[in-house]
Amino acid sequence: MSTQVETMNAQEVAHRLVHLCREGKNAEAINELYDDNIVSLEPEGAPMSGKTVGKEAVLESTNQWYNSVQELHSAYISDPLVGDSYFACTMKMDVTYKEHGRNVMNELCVFGVKDGKIVSSQFFYNTGK
Repeated sequence: MSTQVETMNAQEVAHRLVHLCREGKNAEAINELYDDNIVSLEPEGAPMSGKTVGKEAVLESTNQWYNSVQELHSAYISDPLVGDSYFACTMKMDVTYKEHGRNVMNELCVFGVKDGKIVSSQFFYNTGK
């Protein structure tokens, strides 16, 4: 007797990511939904700019960001827009950073899904430069 594990499709992954982020469970979302070899891209000129490879590195980068925050005033994530194996959503955060003061950040987030896991993420936002 064989058991077959069903993998989530992009729509299911997208809704699960949004659900977890709305609950403030971003690290849990990474642990559950990201592929071990994810490639994540941030805009050049951003504080955490460039390419991050691997789930552990993405978690570390996320934790560094949270450690730089003095106060998170509000956070919003839109419903996802899904097309084939990709989905996009917008995020808006009003944050006071320990070293840089208060900032409102609007970003477009695009994710690629393969075999039920997020294999790529790319973030688009103005870096102020």
